[in-house]
This record gives sequence, structure tokens and C-alpha cells, in this order.
Amino acid sequence: MITNTELEYKGNLYPKQVVDFRKDTDKFYFTTENGVILELTILRNSVLRFRYATDHVFEPDFSYAISPNHSRGFDEIRKEETDTDYLIYTSKLKVTVDKASLRVQISDLEGRVINEDELGFHWEENYEFGGNTVKMSKVAQAAESFYGMGDKATHNNLKGKRIQNWVTDQYAYSKDQEPLYKAIPFYVGLHNNIAYGVFFDNSFSTHFDFSHERRNITSFWADGGEMNYYFFYGPEMRRVVSAYTDLTGTPELPPLWALGFHQSKWSYYPESRVKEIATTFRKLRIPCDAIYLDIDYMDGFRCFTWDRERFPDPKRMISELEEDGFKTVVMIDPGIKVDRNYWVYREALEKDYFCKRADGPIMQGKVWPGPCSFPDFTNPEVREWWAELYKGLIQESGVHAVWNDMNEPAVMEVPSKTAPLDTRHDYDGHPCSHRKAHNIYGMQMVRATYHGVKKYVFPKRPFVITRAAYAGTQRYSSTWTGDNVATWEHLWLANIQVQRLCMSGMSFAGSDIGGFAEQPNGELFARWIQMGIFHPFCRVHSSGDHGDQEPWSFDEEVTGIVRKFIELRYQLLPYFYTMFWKYIREGVPMLKSLVYYDQEDHQTHFRTDEFLCGDQILVCPIQEPNAQGRRMYIPRGKWHNYWTGEVVDGGMEKWVVADIDKIPIFIKAGAMIPKYPVQQYVGEVKMEQLTLNTYFLLGTEQSTLYEDAQDGYDYKKGEYSLRNFKLTGKEKELIIQQYKDGTYITPYSTFRVNLIGLPFRIRKIQVDNEPVNLNDVRLNGENTIEVDKNFTSLVIRG
Repeated sequence: MITNTELEYKGNLYPKQVVDFRKDTDKFYFTTENGVILELTILRNSVLRFRYATDHVFEPDFSYAISPNHSRGFDEIRKEETDTDYLIYTSKLKVTVDKASLRVQISDLEGRVINEDELGFHWEENYEFGGNTVKMSKVAQAAESFYGMGDKATHNNLKGKRIQNWVTDQYAYSKDQEPLYKAIPFYVGLHNNIAYGVFFDNSFSTHFDFSHERRNITSFWADGGEMNYYFFYGPEMRRVVSAYTDLTGTPELPPLWALGFHQSKWSYYPESRVKEIATTFRKLRIPCDAIYLDIDYMDGFRCFTWDRERFPDPKRMISELEEDGFKTVVMIDPGIKVDRNYWVYREALEKDYFCKRADGPIMQGKVWPGPCSFPDFTNPEVREWWAELYKGLIQESGVHAVWNDMNEPAVMEVPSKTAPLDTRHDYDGHPCSHRKAHNIYGMQMVRATYHGVKKYVFPKRPFVITRAAYAGTQRYSSTWTGDNVATWEHLWLANIQVQRLCMSGMSFAGSDIGGFAEQPNGELFARWIQMGIFHPFCRVHSSGDHGDQEPWSFDEEVTGIVRKFIELRYQLLPYFYTMFWKYIREGVPMLKSLVYYDQEDHQTHFRTDEFLCGDQILVCPIQEPNAQGRRMYIPRGKWHNYWTGEVVDGGMEKWVVADIDKIPIFIKAGAMIPKYPVQQYVGEVKMEQLTLNTYFLLGTEQSTLYEDAQDGYDYKKGEYSLRNFKLTGKEKELIIQQYKDGTYITPYSTFRVNLIGLPFRIRKIQVDNEPVNLNDVRLNGENTIEVDKNFTSLVIRG
């Protein structure tokens, strides 16, 4: 690893005096006397791209990370020149480029420095592999904090940390262990209440030092490729994250069942065991939408095959599971068993689709089936072939979704844990070695999988999961945090990792609830479920080596707690679905760290435990044994305790009671939280009424409810229901206004409005300016009102 101290050694080369400056539409080019070119592109008023070439030569401009649909456009560009600097202005930013050194400073139009180069761009020739190690060092501003970077198993605030992006299979990883399963080289910097972001789009192994070696410097570098990074200006974190997510893309809406509870294990087999698991869920009335089949469903671990002794009739089994409300999800790995009698291997061999070593032989590595070869998913022809392979599993057997694992790619019994670095890849017409393609290999595998699943589940929507990922993988897949461990520390890590993934553009994420390796006790499992039901992807998964980990595997008390919280998940499905809609529409993270929620409050900058689920539910997991409560930080504003109804003022730490059957949950005052009735699986119950839990606020708050047919693509043709609610609370009055959009007609006809924390006794109600008899609308003496779902105004007075 290159250290920051080495940046000062003589081997580093630096840009010299700028000798040429020119503008081309939205691009500016600065050329130095020693052949360095800086290409500055204005993508948006607050989004810039910095790309550096050495020896007058740019590499081909190609990236897997960038969404083809990302936003472009700006108000104006203005340039000026002084004796020492070039000045570029947008309507939001001022970029100063030093003529003598090519160093860059970015400030706002009031002159406040947002980000500035220290040594700036420099490079060093790589004598072993060719090309350059490219480097960038920046000044760390006073009290600057850093966030993001994907699934890193460390503190939410990266200040003082050094990390590496090299997608790696890390079984039973530990706190602060590097690297892990994903390479998302995007971070958010925050100082002086100014947030900005940097995305270093380089698929080689990349390294980031956040004031670790030198306390006033942050730097990033790559083992090859170009210095090519994007800069995003806030000044709010929400704008930074939204702009990055727009650049790298969002997925389409998943089917609603994908947001339900899922049960998995390595492995459920034979068929009788799968059926036993399904039957027990329904017998115990524990909601569940999906059961997963790990590698043991295959014939000798050969992908796209079935073990006919364990699963003699997969189509029948999957059909019978579906009749009982279960979707079947199967695993597919990238390693294809070396076996000339195996049709997938034979096809790939005949079509020359496998990755090869530098001197020509097919690359081989040991995985579960033994010696395997690996398709080159960076070849578009291979991706198309791979997508077609799913026809048998999905169209013929009835599988509903696919789970890609081991796609780092993981190779057993070699020190590197992956393919040799001299392995060759097509890289979509830009041939390269595994040094460049490694970090995007899993992304391109799941891209091919996504297109195959999408084709063969049509007219339904696809659901795909991946372990390995590069920036932009969220366009194709959900993810989880890999092979964690059943410990309290890993519950804490899972909480941080999912928050971090959400801030890094990859919101559809979760962890192996309960831990993959080793065995949790009932208390740890219950506490993990309590947190996991608030994660966008909600799945129990465990190793077959360490005992059972189903909801009923511990004792009756734990089973009851687990059922209670999974039922809460199903009640909140319309809230989660709306969260997902906001994520794909606006780039809003589904989970929000406290610093994202309120960056102006310095108390949030180092918080790790508390998070916002969506915009209005505050959650704080219990992360130690024998706890009957905990201290937690409640952000500024007023919040309703979900369990007790107590209204508390935020902006301070509080002790919150939470025995084994509860965790701290608070609802933002003014929120209107939509809830479905409990169902055992999505689609079991016809929705005859939707509940709106309405939490009083002295002031104004907005809430949103998005619904559609829960699957299929009619929502893209306007067949959706979008309801925006505006709540205005006064001392003796509560007004709720509804604004509707979309042509989808929901199956229910009424709302049950539960008024929580109302400070006055109801004496008068008007719906759409018509008075309502209190005896007709109040139920059981509670503050509950039934109204037509299409009301426009509900006025309640004391």
C-alpha cells in the first residue's frame, strides 16, 4: 500500500506551468508544459468532473458506474483570468485553477472554501504493471468529517480512517477489517455546515486516507487508470447524496413482496425440509414472503441445474409454495464447474466466453464444485448469453428471484482469494487485466442476471440480490453486508453498514439477521430482528454449520417478540413502499444517519446508533445484552414515543425504556404513518381500509403515500396513487389536507385516521366543508375517524 509519506518521494511526478487553456462548450482544458491535461466538465451548476491525463493522452472515456439517464444542464458558465489563476464560475460555484501547479480550489460564490488541493494531482509510474499510480491529496478543513464509502465495517464518521476498495470475500470479518465486499469510492465531506461529495470513478484498487497519516490532509489514489473524480456541492448533505445517486442511478420499483420478510439458510434441503419450514411459518402465524435455496439445491453445485434426488419436481414444489404465499429465491454463483458433460460449461467453452490468463489458457479457480472457469461478464455477448440461461429456472421451473453470491469473484485456497491479476477481460471493448476489472466483475454479473430475470419474470418485476458491487450496482440489484457473525458487535456493525450503504446510493440493503457465522442466543436474535425489520432488505440468513435460526428456534418468548416485529414490518409496508418510491424518484436514502437528517447539529456528527427510517420514524437498536433500555440521542424537534405516546423534545440524549420486547421507536410529530392490516404474505388480505396513524404537531408537517398494483409496470403509465398530506396543528384545531395524483384506484375505500397526541377534546369535525355527526365517526370512544379516501380537507376542532 502506498502511504501518504511516500507522496513526497522523488518518484512522484507533478504538473508544471499551464501553457494552454481552452474552452469547448461545457468543458475546459488546461495543458501543462510537461504534458498533463486537466479536463474540467460542468455537468450541473453544482456537479463538476475533474479528469487528468499524462503525456497528453486521455484513456478512453468509459465507465460502468455512470447512469445513462443522469441529469445534465446548468444556468451559465463564466471564465476569468488573472496573472496567477484561471477562474471558472457556475451559478453555484467558483473554481480556481493555479497556473503554476494546476492545483484546484473550489469555493461558493460568497468565497467560502469548500474543497481545495494540497499537493493536488500527482502520479508515479508503475514499473511492474505499466501505467501510473494516480494520486490526489486535499486539505482537510477545520473539524471536517467524512461519511459514505459503502459497506465499511467501521465508525459512521470516517475521520482518522484509512480504507481500501478491492472487492473481497471476507468470511466472518471483524470491526475495521479492510477490504470488504463492495467498492463504492464515494464520500461526503462536512465542515462549517457545508457538505460536498467526491466520487473517484476508478475501478482499480483505490485507497482513501481521511486524515489518518497527516491530520490536516485527506487523499485518495488508485493502482492504475486515470485520476477521474466527480465533485458534488450541497451545501446540504441531502443534495450531495441525491446528486451522486442521480449520477450513478437508481433501480426500478421492486415487487412489494421483495420488501416483506425473507427466510434463508445455507442450506434448506431436501424438498421436505423446505416444505416443513413453509408450513411452520403459516402454522405459527409468522409472516413471510420468500424462502431461499442456497447452493445445495444444485446438482453437484452446477449452476442452472437441480439435484433431482433432493428436489425431484422443482416446478411442482415452487408452485405449491406459491399457493401458500411463498416466493422461491435461488442462488447462482459465477464459477462454472469444469465438466465437459455439463451443458453450461460446454456452451461457454465452445463460444469462448470464459476469462483467460495473459498467455491464453482459460483461467481456473476452485469454488464449491471444485475447479471452475469464470464467464467474462465484461463482454456484452457473454452477459446476453448469461441472461438467457435463466429461462430454465424462471420460465420453466417457476423461480421468482435470483441471488448472486461469491461474485467478487471469490476463489478458494489461494492467498489473493480471487482471480490472478493477469486474467484478461473484454471490459466492453476496452481490453484489460483483472487489476482493472476485478471491482466491477460482480456488478457485471448481476447486471446480466438482472436482465435475464427481468425478461423471464415479465410481466412481473424482477428482484435480484448481489454480494459484490461497484458504484452504480444499485441500478440492477439489492444487496446485503456479507458473511457477518452472530455477535453483539456485528449487530452494531450491521446497523452502521446499512446506514452507510444508504448514504452511498445503495439503499436496498440489509444484513444477515442474527449473523451468518456462529449461533446467536435468543436475546441477540430478537434484538437483531427488531433492528432488521427497519432495514430496506429484511432477511434471516445463516450458516448450516451453526444450528437453526428460524424465528421459532429459541423459546416461546423470543418467538412471540419476533412475530410481533415482523407483523410491524408488514403493517408498515405502505410506508416502506413510499420510501422506495422517494429513493428512486429523488435519490433520497431510505435510511438516514442523524448527521444526514440534521447536519447543523454537531451532536449528530459522530452518532452511529440512531437512524431515521424514511423521513418520520426514528429507530435506535438495543446493541448489548441484558438491557432494559438505553440512552439515545433524539434529534431536534418533537417526537412521539411509539410505545407510550409520550411527546418529547429533541436535541438531547435521553434514557428510553426498552425491555426485551421493545426497542426505542419515535415518530416525528406531524407525521401520518400509513399502515396495512397484518397479513401472512403480500396479497393475502384484500385491503378494505388503510390506517393513517396521525401524530399531532403544533405546526405543519408533510406526509406522502405512494401505492400501485404492487407488481407489474402499469405504474410507469400513470397507474399509481400518490397522496400528499399536509397537517397543520393549532391549539384547538387540526387541519389535514390531501392532494392526489395518478389514476390507480386502490382496493380500499376509506381511511381510518387514528389521532395520536391530540391535546384537545373533539367537539366538531368537517370533511370537505361538510359537518359530520360525532356519533357517526368516532369508534369505541377513541380519537379515530373513518373518512372517504378521496377527502380533500379534514378539519377537527376542540
